[in-house]
Amino acid sequence: MWRATVLTIFPEMFPGPLAHSLAGKALSAGLWSLEAADIRAHAADRHRTVDDTPAGGGPGMVMKADVLARAIDSVATDSRPRLLMSPRGAPLTQARVQALAAGGGAVIVCGRFEGVDERLIAARALEEISAGDYVLSGGEIAAMALIDACVRLIPGVMGKEASGADESFSEGLLEYPQYTRPAEFEGRTIPEVLTSGDHARVAQWRRAEAERLTRERRPDLWKAYWETRNRPKS
Repeated sequence: MWRATVLTIFPEMFPGPLAHSLAGKALSAGLWSLEAADIRAHAADRHRTVDDTPAGGGPGMVMKADVLARAIDSVATDSRPRLLMSPRGAPLTQARVQALAAGGGAVIVCGRFEGVDERLIAARALEEISAGDYVLSGGEIAAMALIDACVRLIPGVMGKEASGADESFSEGLLEYPQYTRPAEFEGRTIPEVLTSGDHARVAQWRRAEAERLTRERRPDLWKAYWETRNRPKS
């Protein structure tokens, strides 16, 4: 079973959206499990303090290394990767999601305030992961996004096995345009090739459209895709 353990000062936020749709059905079916652990339970004072002022001065507060270490040590007793949701982390990619989904799960630390004591990150070998180039109030929403992306790839979660392979980022490209009935909508029709019954032409059209959209909208992805595609074979 794929196991997600989330360390947070707001355990009541979970499962949240993860209790619904594909992830929720899979959770109820026992295809994966979720544990939300309260970091404050490992504080040493009666106020359950988890943060302190930053060394060297400055605004905000920093999550304490000793409290987080006790919280992590109480749950991370196996070989699952230890992740820290952080805006300075490596961007979350579909390739990383696929690797995580293929494993036994993840232990996910949700940062808050100005961040986490750097010594804790090093001492517990946390892999910093970013959900995007923006700042959230905390790591919980980012953790939910990561978990949802992983859970949908667990065998048996999605209706069709092809669903996880034929979508955005699966081959380094954005997904091609999708259409369904009615055949005409406000004067716009479905491209003829998609109703031709010619599967080879459909596949060719979808590939061309995926490449076009990636080239136009994500030049960073297109550059990586093009370099990989044209890399000399050894």
